[in-house]
Amino acid sequence: MNPLIALDADGVLLDFHQAYASAWERAFGARPALRDPKAYWPIDRWDVQRLSGAGLETLRACFDETFWSSVPALPGALDACQRLVAGGFRLVCVSAVDSKFAAARETNLSALGFPLDGLVATGHTAVDVSPKAEALARLKPVAFVDDYLPYHRGVHPAIHKALVMREPNGSPNTGPDLQHVDSQHPNLGAFADMWLRGG
Repeated sequence: MNPLIALDADGVLLDFHQAYASAWERAFGARPALRDPKAYWPIDRWDVQRLSGAGLETLRACFDETFWSSVPALPGALDACQRLVAGGFRLVCVSAVDSKFAAARETNLSALGFPLDGLVATGHTAVDVSPKAEALARLKPVAFVDDYLPYHRGVHPAIHKALVMREPNGSPNTGPDLQHVDSQHPNLGAFADMWLRGG
């Protein structure tokens, strides 16, 4: 079988920033204005207030199956996947989405045309080891691409750990853990360029 590459969804394949703005619009009737285009987290990127109580519950209710089945693709992500497949690799998505939304996420990725051999939903429990590490140990991919540095913790050293750096403001992708990743890239396309050249 062709070697496997594991890909994160949000921030690697999908544009969670745009989806967050759409959820806010569904909840409150107006799409938020852009505040900081270089912000890593959506709450800092968009001109929105930090919510609590009923307002927070209203927003959370919009992170439903409709949300998880309609996140748009990041520019260039589909092309990068197609090039990796043409280069002889199989692709699987390993996402920290809750298992109850796994089917919606898989529908979303399929509708966008991503050539994936499946989806593994790991949830996102905060622990010292990545919630994705166990799934990656089973899958044994040659490479794992994620945009969140803590999700590379505990990943087997035989797996090439590629970090998509994304927007720098407020980014968690800093500090000593950077020494444990094998490569850094601005986006999935740049990873594909490097990987298809032979790493």
